[in-house]
Amino acid sequence: MCLLDARTGQARVRGVPTLVTFRDLDDAAIESYLRREQPYQCAGAAKSEGLGIAIIARMQGDDPNALIGLPLIALCDLLEEAGCPVL
Repeated sequence: MCLLDARTGQARVRGVPTLVTFRDLDDAAIESYLRREQPYQCAGAAKSEGLGIAIIARMQGDDPNALIGLPLIALCDLLEEAGCPVL
């Protein structure tokens, strides 16, 4: 993620890795999931905020929101560092 401070032109960059472990599934379960969720636009074809949570065995990372798209914990940190506290 990158936060650009328009006042100073300074960019703050933060990577937020997330390790996802999928369950061992047979072909029928995978086909059922794909038919019901249709997650083709998602990385790894898994929506952790939807039915995809059923195919995930474990997620490891500092910010669960990072898997969905925007790492909100990191965003709050970067905003704070830029002098824009969220609260």
